[in-house]
Amino acid sequence: MNFLDMVGHTSFFLTALSFYVRDMLLLRVLAVVSGVVGIAYNFFIPVGPMWLAIFWLSVFLAINSIRIIGIFLDRRSIDFNEEEAELHETLFQNFSPVEFRKLMRIGDWCTSAADEKLVVQGAEVEGLKLIYNGEVIIQRDGVEVGRARDGAMIGEVSFLQGGAANATVLTTNKCRYVDWSADELHKLLSRNPSMDIAMKHVFSIDLMRKLNP
Repeated sequence: MNFLDMVGHTSFFLTALSFYVRDMLLLRVLAVVSGVVGIAYNFFIPVGPMWLAIFWLSVFLAINSIRIIGIFLDRRSIDFNEEEAELHETLFQNFSPVEFRKLMRIGDWCTSAADEKLVVQGAEVEGLKLIYNGEVIIQRDGVEVGRARDGAMIGEVSFLQGGAANATVLTTNKCRYVDWSADELHKLLSRNPSMDIAMKHVFSIDLMRKLNP
């Protein structure tokens, strides 16, 4: 394999790699690099220059470059408060800033008193809650089966599978949490497949934390 063949394979490899990555900015960057390498290959190929391929690769390169600029401008315009920034840097790292802004836009920040029931066993769960600061007791049939603290999801089983709550969740002290409407969150995730995948990752991490306290 000569050097020119390696250049051609590199271009196609970068294109294939861009289909694999989830982050939109990285996808666009890989597509641009692939386009530049592809243009060089089609220009120096022995039977070339292949102007048709070069033209369309240039068009794709220009489109992706414009989108990269747009992504940077979008991200610069996003400003998280202290609580949101902490959540994005810890639990929601797999969300892009734009995706996380969409998620937080449909959520409500709430503060509960001590001994307040966030979820009642056997009752319908209307949303998904995330404990930002505080501690809750998890009870089944009136018996404590566990406790959860900062970063724990409440109501995720009902959110994913439907049905009534299988436990009662009771605050032990003043608790700060985010509350998402189940209907609105389902609609948001269905419109944004990458966010749906990222949220399932958050659920998986939460489950592992609960199984290994």
